[in-house]
Amino acid sequence: MNLPKDLRYTKDHEWVRVKGAEAEVGVTDFAQGELGDVVFVELPQVGASVTQMKSFGTIDAVKTVSDLFAPVSGEVVAVNTDLKGDPALVNQSPYEKGWMIRIKMANPAEADVLLNADAYEKVLGAHA
Repeated sequence: MNLPKDLRYTKDHEWVRVKGAEAEVGVTDFAQGELGDVVFVELPQVGASVTQMKSFGTIDAVKTVSDLFAPVSGEVVAVNTDLKGDPALVNQSPYEKGWMIRIKMANPAEADVLLNADAYEKVLGAHA
């Protein structure tokens, strides 16, 4: 399983890539594998506010529909519009082409309390 060491993770299987005051967000390799083939992703509009650990959208897969939870609070400054035409990017490239939103963080310290790769791997061990 692919777990980049430079990312932060949530117990709900979202990842965060912090770049300055912005956080890029997506779902983990584990999550996309559990969901199966992703067929639709509902994301907020640019300018929307998101709150840490509150739902910001949904991901529809062949097996189920799941809520997406914001790992940090702030304003959505970018949405991956490629997912509208090709939601399977979430399955094919969860950490690169399958990113979902970019958030201008209201409180960058929120990212500091998220799980590092080793701690997230322990969470996954509980699912095994």
